[in-house]
Amino acid sequence: MLKTLFSTRPFAGFAEDWRADLNAGFLVSLIALPLCFGIATASGFPPIAGVISSIVGGLLVSRINGLPLGITGPAAGLITVLYSAVETLGAGDAWAGYRYTLAAIVVAGVLQVVLGITRTGRIAALFPAAIAHGMLAAIGIMIIGRQAHILLGTRPEVTSVWQSLAQIPVSLFHFNPVIFLIGLLSLAVLFGWPMFNNRGLGRVPAPIIAVLIGYLLGQAFNLNPAELYVRSEAGGGLLNPTVYTTAPQFLADIPEHLLDSVVFPDFGQFTTVAFWSAVIGLFLVGSLESLLVASAVDRLAPGPVRADLNRDIAAVGLGNVLSGLIGGLPMIVEIVRSSANIGYGARTANANLFHALFLLLFIVLLPNWLEGIPLATLAALLIYAGYRLASPATFAKAWDVGAEQLALFVMTLVAVLATNILAGIAIALVAKLLLSRWLGGRGMTLCGLFRLSYQKTLERPGDYRIVIDGPAVFSNFLRLKGELTRLPQGGHVVIDVSGASLIDHTVMDYMDRFSQRYTAAGGHCEIVGLEHLAAHSEHPLAARFGQPRD
Repeated sequence: MLKTLFSTRPFAGFAEDWRADLNAGFLVSLIALPLCFGIATASGFPPIAGVISSIVGGLLVSRINGLPLGITGPAAGLITVLYSAVETLGAGDAWAGYRYTLAAIVVAGVLQVVLGITRTGRIAALFPAAIAHGMLAAIGIMIIGRQAHILLGTRPEVTSVWQSLAQIPVSLFHFNPVIFLIGLLSLAVLFGWPMFNNRGLGRVPAPIIAVLIGYLLGQAFNLNPAELYVRSEAGGGLLNPTVYTTAPQFLADIPEHLLDSVVFPDFGQFTTVAFWSAVIGLFLVGSLESLLVASAVDRLAPGPVRADLNRDIAAVGLGNVLSGLIGGLPMIVEIVRSSANIGYGARTANANLFHALFLLLFIVLLPNWLEGIPLATLAALLIYAGYRLASPATFAKAWDVGAEQLALFVMTLVAVLATNILAGIAIALVAKLLLSRWLGGRGMTLCGLFRLSYQKTLERPGDYRIVIDGPAVFSNFLRLKGELTRLPQGGHVVIDVSGASLIDHTVMDYMDRFSQRYTAAGGHCEIVGLEHLAAHSEHPLAARFGQPRD
């Protein structure tokens, strides 16, 4: 696997496609720059740490990854894990917590490399989508709960996500007019700009418009980097607010020289439970989100070349090792930037490289300007990102697939908010297994939850028939998935599910994607017997069951 990882042609397609990739890389860098700052700040890291992550991703990971059109960099989904690690490991010392968390990022990156080398990244393809999306929705709500106070210009003392959410009405009654105005206008741009549908100025990414408006308003109100403006009790109004110096309003500590931002990790807590809890959280959430996003981006990408998820997670792991060693955030394949990259016409992995080079130029040439971006604008960017993770559309999408998917989605969301990410996922997985047992009826035994009954026969050269007998669910399908992956291309494959007692949504989705890919690669795949199974909803990929449930 390592030999394969480094045997790629790092500049394949450069001569033919550099103009398209340069344009896409530049536009994606405009989206990435403010998000890198915002995610780093919200995670308890220096703002420059987010840019370091994206630069490492573009310069290194893009040369060896398995997803040519993916953009790697920091993501909002890891904010909660990182902030918790900094707080817990630092025990009140933010700088020490930052360095300890860098060490956790390095170790988590090593585990991701092992995940890719051992080819176990394929497990993510069978992770229940409702649990993954429920986890991300919970993270989105956490982000909104914390960033809403920054957007309003208040700093309540809160220690949990529930306290943060409960304090939002209080902050609304004590908001800072200047800061709230900047944040509100930034939010309006983020939600309203896409309505231009890429016409004229609409092609400029919404985040860069929000940042420009925030910067200009900050200059107009003469905000000071070392001051936080609060509501005047004496009626000073917007132009003459009362001031007290407690926290920065602008991004601070953007170094004049990039090398000044290099910070080395501290492995002093390597043997503690808190350190390994941070490592497991970063590894699990980062790997899961990266693999799920990579799979989604792979479906968006044009052309016949498909992603190698094992290679991709190994490359991301190497990027995280390097990023953690020099002071950067962990990276994943990021959905917003990756989909924008495809939409802007990128053709090869060199678009990711160009995006990193442009970020590097911005940091080298414009450090003083970047310090003038108000935190309220960055909070608006993160609230928008959190909303996308937990929008009503995500609930509706789960409901469309089936009531059991919505129930699992909501259960995961509540479990993560009530406990933490790792415990919440564990609770949701147990709930999913119990749900599968109930839906499977008498045909579902405890052994059947983890062992799939099927037969594969070669009827004639190139023609395969796979007959599934019994329940097929996320927890027992991995072996058959491996068999399907190893089938020779260009043949004829029939998957007969008429004897299945249950097929859950995860397996239905995987079989549908396999059929499409196998056919697109020159073969033919058909799934037969679905007419003998009852669908749990009208969705074409809803769970199916073949007998009455107990």
